[in-house]
Amino acid sequence: MPVKPKKIPMRMCVGCRQMKPKKELLRVVRSPEGEVSLDPTGKKPGRGAYCCYSADCLKRALKQGQLDRQLEVKLTPEVNQGLTDTMNRLLEGTKA
Repeated sequence: MPVKPKKIPMRMCVGCRQMKPKKELLRVVRSPEGEVSLDPTGKKPGRGAYCCYSADCLKRALKQGQLDRQLEVKLTPEVNQGLTDTMNRLLEGTKA
């Protein structure tokens, strides 16, 4: 009996709208309390949206209001800045 290939879960980036394997994307999550944050582990509870590990994709998603729509919440400029700062820190960590 042939071995079935393992199914790779795919998700769409909210910035560039490309389908990519879930492991290659960063999860943005709105917790049940309404707090929005980046979730590098992909395990936090709450409503999630996916974004490439790219500051450009995150910036585009924020500018176009895609994250607001996906997370069903109105993001404040402070939250947007926090997400951008966190993304930049994560990208710095991957380069090091």
